Amino acid sequence: MSFTDFFWTSHEGLPLHARDYAAAGEARKLPVICIHGLTRNARDFEDLAPRIAATGRRVLAVDVRGRGLSAHDLNPMNYHPGTYAADIVALLEAAGVDSAVFVGTSMGGLITMVLTSLKPEAVAAAVLNDVGPELSPVGLARIAGYTGMASRFETWAEAVAYAKAINEAAFPAYGPEDWDVFARRLFDEKDGAFVLAYDPDISAPIKAAAAAAAKTQAEGGQALAPPDMYPLFRALAKDRPLLLVRGGISDLIDPAIAERMRAAAPDMAYAEVPGVGHAPMLTEPEAWAAIQALLETAP
Repeated sequence: MSFTDFFWTSHEGLPLHARDYAAAGEARKLPVICIHGLTRNARDFEDLAPRIAATGRRVLAVDVRGRGLSAHDLNPMNYHPGTYAADIVALLEAAGVDSAVFVGTSMGGLITMVLTSLKPEAVAAAVLNDVGPELSPVGLARIAGYTGMASRFETWAEAVAYAKAINEAAFPAYGPEDWDVFARRLFDEKDGAFVLAYDPDISAPIKAAAAAAAKTQAEGGQALAPPDMYPLFRALAKDRPLLLVRGGISDLIDPAIAERMRAAAPDMAYAEVPGVGHAPMLTEPEAWAAIQALLETAP
């Protein structure tokens, strides 16, 4: 199923982009907004979005600012979920959408939680893809280790090898054709080379936080605790359908975190994708069946 390019501007005028998949037949239910992870883009949903659109829902797959066809921010410290959530509010206004079902992978799930605090009526239901109000330091360290690092490769073979090296632990069953498809979601061709489709400066807030923590520790102080996201998570889980999809071998949402989330939100649906890490593509049988069930109950 094809899509059209949907462009809008942030409240401060930054040009932003989403892929717009029309609903098959008459759109009888609320649209779905898909939001990707930290270093990814709307292409991550190129298989999932048509499936959802075929159920009769419009789908907007977002390029978060600094990724894909969305503009880069001249102030890298704006790259954080609060800014991104405000961008989604601007998208809703531009697209004429009052309320939607949200599918958030990793960072996209954090954006959805923040959005719920900004505009709760906009979130009718949500899917959290391998993300939650707390995250394993193991997975966080892995992601921080490659974000904003190598970004340009002279040959396609090098680009594919990079994609595999960074993500092989999450998709151990992938073969050569899978990695070729995966890499095409990550890279753009530019000036005869292959570059990652995101602004390397998206890592600036992460690096700044790490530097501040190191400075505090060196000075004998106590590092600040990360913000408590559980109030946002509980608000998201209240009075709306919610699904957590977890990769069975995820290093970001470990089994203990998943159990704490399920205890905090007893009505939340849960699906686990065996043999996949962070983060499932959501077309796996276990994930897709759970998403279909949520969409059947969502407005």
